[in-house]
Amino acid sequence: MSVSEFAVGGAPYGVVAAGGEVWTTLVHTGRVATVSGRVFELDAPQSRPSVIVDGPEDAVWFTRTGDDRIGRIGYDGSVSAVEVAGAPYGLCVGPDGALWCTLMSSDAIGRITVGGDMSTYPIGTTGAYPGMITAYGGDLWFTLNQANAIGRMTTDGKVSTYPLPTAGAGPVGISAGPDGVWFTELLASRAGRITADGDIEEFALPEGSKPHAAAATPDGGCWLTLWAAAQLVHLDAKGNITERVGFEAGAEPHGLSLDGDTVWVALEKGSLAHIQPGG
Repeated sequence: MSVSEFAVGGAPYGVVAAGGEVWTTLVHTGRVATVSGRVFELDAPQSRPSVIVDGPEDAVWFTRTGDDRIGRIGYDGSVSAVEVAGAPYGLCVGPDGALWCTLMSSDAIGRITVGGDMSTYPIGTTGAYPGMITAYGGDLWFTLNQANAIGRMTTDGKVSTYPLPTAGAGPVGISAGPDGVWFTELLASRAGRITADGDIEEFALPEGSKPHAAAATPDGGCWLTLWAAAQLVHLDAKGNITERVGFEAGAEPHGLSLDGDTVWVALEKGSLAHIQPGG
């Protein structure tokens, strides 16, 4: 395994490999940057760009939690944004090709078309603090951090909620795999997986490690960032840790993105790590 780091500054938070580049949100400075050295000013230092995804129209799309917008940067460098009230945070491309986001302060899920049309669907739970979101089996799945549950929404807004077995688990990250949806339990130091039928399994991680983001792999496993432990780990389909990468103390790994067989991790200390298993 080989690990390389690339300095980008500005507190990297989200990361995605898209359009031949690796992009990262710089959450504390209101910028988006690439490993190749391009930096995009959002003209809003308080915008807090957070989760970033490869989306439609040859562009990356990202949530601007601090100023209620969904940002867009084309592979060609064009920058734009759509207003979305409610503190957008999690983001994914839905099964219908639109962008779907969690709205933390309004307990809702938002849908944004490439043309900028916005629809909002309530999740039906007050104070749930929806976190990250993913598409699986034709539906949207998302973590409910304060409700201690996983939510599921159809594209017409029907919601189901699945309480977690562990109390006070604080779910955050989520990612769809081939046989279910992986998620992190930040406060319980566990990973979880939920099937399309709503069955939940939990897997223990190092105590106090605070797992944050998840990226499911085609073999049924999952990569996880362990924020407090400054580590990246891989779980196999049975929940066993099979790979472990340590970063320096205080690195604060957050978002991660798969790029073929390799993994990119955003380290809030100011760099992106590129991990090549078996290299």
